[in-house]
Amino acid sequence: MTLVRRRNVGFIFQFYNLVPTLTAEENIVLPLMIDGRDINQYQSRIDELLNLVGLSDRRHHKPDQLSGGQQQRVAIARAFVTEPDIVLADEPTGNLDSKSGRSILELLRHSCDALGHTIVMVTHDAYAASYADRVVFLKDGRIVRELRRAEQMDNRMQAIMDVMGRLESEE
Repeated sequence: MTLVRRRNVGFIFQFYNLVPTLTAEENIVLPLMIDGRDINQYQSRIDELLNLVGLSDRRHHKPDQLSGGQQQRVAIARAFVTEPDIVLADEPTGNLDSKSGRSILELLRHSCDALGHTIVMVTHDAYAASYADRVVFLKDGRIVRELRRAEQMDNRMQAIMDVMGRLESEE
């Protein structure tokens, strides 16, 4: 199970989980190193990911030399470095200011639209949820409602907030 998770699932954590003694690039390649892969064979992939997340010029910086948004971008690149089948994102904008959060959401949306990535994101933020193709509402571990992008409501975020409000009032 560990090998399947390591090779087929990427993780983006709310608190980044970067190794403080490693550079941005070293944090990105960490999953490859743990899997015993030859890093040299992945250099073009690493360069591509650093470019995608806008950190080519910060590749040699350690986490304490990066802003929260930049650290989250490193975490996103790390999640995609193994080309996983699915990426699980736990509140990926939870520790970011609104501008950085919007930038991260746009990056994740782009990775789905342009690169065909599959991302499952957990969030309590209606704004973050509004970027998703499908929003599934859970209550007590059960699916209670679902909204799809295909339904394209006039005000998607308001519709999400309305469902969230109804679910809270039922408690």
